[in-house]
Amino acid sequence: MTDTLATASAAASEVASEIASATAAASPSPHDATPLTPADLPVGQPLDWPVVDEDGTLLLDRGASLVGDAERDFLFRHFAPRRGDLDASAAGPSATPAAAPKSDEPPATLPSVRDLHLNIGALMGLRPQQGASGAPMHPCKLIGFAPNEAIFVTLPYADGRPIEITPGENVELVAIASQAVYRFVCTIHAIYQAPLGYLVLSKPANIRLLRERKSIRVRAQFPVRYGIGADSEGYQGVALARGISALGLSIAAPWALGKVGERLRVAFRLRSGDLDTMIESSAVIRNVQQEDGTPPLSTLGLELDGLTPAEQMAMKVYVFDRQDDVLYWTGAAR
Repeated sequence: MTDTLATASAAASEVASEIASATAAASPSPHDATPLTPADLPVGQPLDWPVVDEDGTLLLDRGASLVGDAERDFLFRHFAPRRGDLDASAAGPSATPAAAPKSDEPPATLPSVRDLHLNIGALMGLRPQQGASGAPMHPCKLIGFAPNEAIFVTLPYADGRPIEITPGENVELVAIASQAVYRFVCTIHAIYQAPLGYLVLSKPANIRLLRERKSIRVRAQFPVRYGIGADSEGYQGVALARGISALGLSIAAPWALGKVGERLRVAFRLRSGDLDTMIESSAVIRNVQQEDGTPPLSTLGLELDGLTPAEQMAMKVYVFDRQDDVLYWTGAAR
């Protein structure tokens, strides 16, 4: 993990000038803007001016139209819309969809913990096996291996206190490796509180592959402008990013923007350290889920397939900088 972070930081320094030049024209600059009210944004009418967030991030282009009251309510619930004088270009870079070859699936079961290729610091979730169905996973990290393949993990906490587990008890774990997510069962051999809280667990058993992962996914919260269809012009609305990986996004929107397999155009701004990068890409909808709530939201998992090398690096740096905020073991979209 440390080597990966170092490599990413070095790579980021080498391409910083490239990213800056590639995004200077596209990155909006904060301007003085007047706060808006819902009454200022009529539904179904093209806007005479762009709408920005309080930090100057572009939310809606000039000429965009809000589909209905639900979309307008979503905009004011998640952002602080202001009138801006940004010159937003309606025509983004053309994206040529590339068919990603599917790799062969690994075996459904793995005989040894060595086959997991877990690194020290790997993110894990742990819960007692007794009554595990529906119980939450509690975050912990891998801190070591024993020659007999026993493993050492940090003591999980819930509400500021160690979770209630005892030696001899079986626990279920989910581990996030570099390329996959695995589930297995261990027996607690010992619990220690000093010099730091940690557990000694038996050699993992009943190892199962849950899913392959192309990259880790971290939490995110920033506006994502979208256009319906890969060949659409301009951006018709704004969604809220929930998670991001080096390859895609999970976004929440007031309505389902499309079906699985359909395409969107997306634009969003990534700030990480000294880097400030505008991303514009086509995206394939990989999954769509309806969230319960008032009002209900649609969550979409997007795979970005029109990224430039500079944009790809910006995505990776953003994710690496947020390694401690991984979406551990949710079933959320990409």
